[in-house]
Amino acid sequence: MPDTAAAKANLEAQLAELQGRLDRIETDLAEPLNPDLPEQATEMQDDDSLGGQAELAARQIASIERALERIDEGTYGVCVQCGADIAEGRLEARPEAALCIDCARGQ
Repeated sequence: MPDTAAAKANLEAQLAELQGRLDRIETDLAEPLNPDLPEQATEMQDDDSLGGQAELAARQIASIERALERIDEGTYGVCVQCGADIAEGRLEARPEAALCIDCARGQ
């Protein structure tokens, strides 16, 4: 059985870091574009990259929030697909993991 207290602390720390990163990205994206057209093109490319980073951070946040819900429900460490226990090593590497390694590989 996984150490849910340690996992919860780890997940909450990751969540806070990701939320801070997402907040900074959103602040950067909210800045008006430079009136200089060549500079605008560069800023738009940067904004596209930041948008992708924001999407990734939002997906990671959602995954962590679901893991925290599983901890609260008492189902953390159990594969949501097949019901088998998720290996301790997998949870150490990916504390937000919802699938056992076999289900994650599509087996």
